[in-house]
Amino acid sequence: MSRVKLKEVDKVEVLTLQDNYIEMTAMDNSAVISRAAPLKEGEIRASIIAEHGFSALIKTITGNETHTLLFDFGFSEDGAAQNAKTLGVNMSEVEAAALSHGHSDHTGGISKLAAITGKKDIPFVVHPSAFKSPRYIKYSETLKINFPKLTHQMIENAGFSVIESDEPYYILDDTVLFLGEIPRRTDFEKGFPVAHWQKDGKELWDAIEDDTSVVMNLKDKGLVIVSGCAHAGIINTTKHAIDVTGINKIHVVMGGFHLSGPLFEGIIDRTSEELKILNPDYIIPMHCTGRKAIMAIEKQMPDKFILNMAGKNLPSFKRDMFH
Repeated sequence: MSRVKLKEVDKVEVLTLQDNYIEMTAMDNSAVISRAAPLKEGEIRASIIAEHGFSALIKTITGNETHTLLFDFGFSEDGAAQNAKTLGVNMSEVEAAALSHGHSDHTGGISKLAAITGKKDIPFVVHPSAFKSPRYIKYSETLKINFPKLTHQMIENAGFSVIESDEPYYILDDTVLFLGEIPRRTDFEKGFPVAHWQKDGKELWDAIEDDTSVVMNLKDKGLVIVSGCAHAGIINTTKHAIDVTGINKIHVVMGGFHLSGPLFEGIIDRTSEELKILNPDYIIPMHCTGRKAIMAIEKQMPDKFILNMAGKNLPSFKRDMFH
């Protein structure tokens, strides 16, 4: 496999604009995390909105140079954008966007988030299979849940400029790597068994090959890997990031790991064990990881585990953090 040279950065910040959980009274700020406290004149006048969705604002900082990526867009039309406003985020700083995959809990807020950037023609990196349609979850012949159709026109009308790639693709002056399609290599990460789509009227299993992640290279610390749902498998994803970059040290693995529900309970323990072997400095399961898997990961790696919430900022992923 050909390797890419991902630029080192001095600091990575990840602000969660949308996640499934919020606890306004957590009171567990630390050197690593900062919880949302949307105060106005000393009062909390708005809550952060939690939904079954994911969106993050990612910043890379090197010296005096800062780059900002919008990664995924949440579920509802307004949720992530409302959180950005509540948190006082300057969305005009967004220089590029990327989509982890084409499911609606990651695409719903595209128009509203684009609008509050105040910009047009923002580069939008996406795997071409994100536009497959129709896509749906099929639990039985009588129970199908359809995903709303995602089109190029919808994204462009929102103010983005679509860039398709199924290969690793550099974003923001080579400080962020869009991984492209993730090879499926482990013997236990089998994808989403009830996901389907239709091609020329024929029903096919949907491998969700558009599923991907973004990666940063934190100087002296290693890779920061952010997934959307990790339908390709979070172990597959992490190992692919290592292979593509040639960097073996993992600083952070965070995002949705899609281990929620009975279809995935059988691989929770194996996934937790493999994550422990990969030995990241921090592990931050989010979104579709699910309560049982989150608890198992915390039990497996209590000193590395961070509970994520909507509105949380991770401002201290920096190279001198432990010095």
